[in-house]
Amino acid sequence: MKVLKYGSSTLTSAAKIQEVAKQVAALKGKGDIVVLSSINGSRQSLAEVADYLYKKNVDGAKELMNNLELQYVKLVDDLFSDNAKKVEMKKVVDNSFSVVRETAKELFTKYEEKIIVAQGELLISELFVAYLSCIGVKAKHLNALDFMKTDKNDEPDVNFIKGTLSELMEAGKAADVFVTEGFICRNAYNEIDNLGNGGSDYSATLIGVAARAEEVQIWSDTDGIYNIDPSVVKDARSIKSLNFDETAELSYFLDKVIHPMCILPAKLANMPIRLMNATQPEKEGTYVSSEMPNGAVKAIAAKDGITMIKIKSVKMLLAHGFLRRVFEVFEGHKTAIDMITTSEIGVSITIDNDKYLEEIVDDLKTFGTVTVNKNMTIICVVGDMRGGEGASNTVLEAVKELPVQMISYGGSLHNITLLVDDKNKNIALNQLNNKLF
Repeated sequence: MKVLKYGSSTLTSAAKIQEVAKQVAALKGKGDIVVLSSINGSRQSLAEVADYLYKKNVDGAKELMNNLELQYVKLVDDLFSDNAKKVEMKKVVDNSFSVVRETAKELFTKYEEKIIVAQGELLISELFVAYLSCIGVKAKHLNALDFMKTDKNDEPDVNFIKGTLSELMEAGKAADVFVTEGFICRNAYNEIDNLGNGGSDYSATLIGVAARAEEVQIWSDTDGIYNIDPSVVKDARSIKSLNFDETAELSYFLDKVIHPMCILPAKLANMPIRLMNATQPEKEGTYVSSEMPNGAVKAIAAKDGITMIKIKSVKMLLAHGFLRRVFEVFEGHKTAIDMITTSEIGVSITIDNDKYLEEIVDDLKTFGTVTVNKNMTIICVVGDMRGGEGASNTVLEAVKELPVQMISYGGSLHNITLLVDDKNKNIALNQLNNKLF
């Protein structure tokens, strides 16, 4: 049994949904579980409705609701050919948007927002199950709100998920395929909640572990993970295989391909993940597993919009607790650190979210002299670095003529990370590609 997750990029139109349904129909009744994201753009539109309601602009929210509902009505017309089925499914759409309208209260909170946003996933699941029945597939809808739950620490309640999902699948064992929602869940107080951005990938692996699936397939509109950015390097190619640790290093740069949170559950359960292209299902994609071949550099990835912060202080010399106090500044402003390098009297840190940059810099000035460099790019070379000096020397040789601002090596057996100016990104990627591949 497999878990197949289809992302929003594969659900952009009635024709795309029909194509996904044909792929599912070809499974021929193996009891697989299909996990669906919302239709492309739907979640963002529903979040915008919520934003208008936060601002107490009910008229603006209603206008957006009406426009989105019309899009779903058109989708039903395009998706189904039988008139009776069209009428039935339009009632489903109407019921879902009735929930949205009923939630548009004078006192609008995060609780109501999450109810509204969840409607995108719930709607596509019902429409998809109905379409599968039209093409002769006996599909069973497993509502994620019935089994996907988080605990009081906002972590997945794995025992509840496993036990409840098992019961639901046993009750529906006559089905050819099960269909459920990614992203959405209930929290410890039984309120509708979600797993955050990228949560559909996370849902898929949690479901795969709970159902003891042989593998999880994540279907998108790309050929798995590329060895380098194809928009920058012409001869970029899809990687056939990666191990979990290598994929974890790359996932920070590839959030539209695979979400970082989904890797750990799969790794702990030793359950492979396969990244596939829904528009070209005949291609191999990328296979992620616990296998670790020796000595190969697998991929080079980059992330733009990075800010580097340097703190220089003689107080750091032979002092203990200095770094802890620095880290506490970032923790206090809920800002994650990406890279860090240190010397005897200085520390350099990078962040990709500068929302609280001004406040962070103000706090850091109590420790020493602070300088900020914006418009930077992190470049990460990922693979088996256990060969030691060979891989690192090759990487540094490739960029020897570029002004590298930071180098991080040794924190992992699987990567070497560089920081360069944005303007040097394309040069660095091409030079690394030529040297390593």
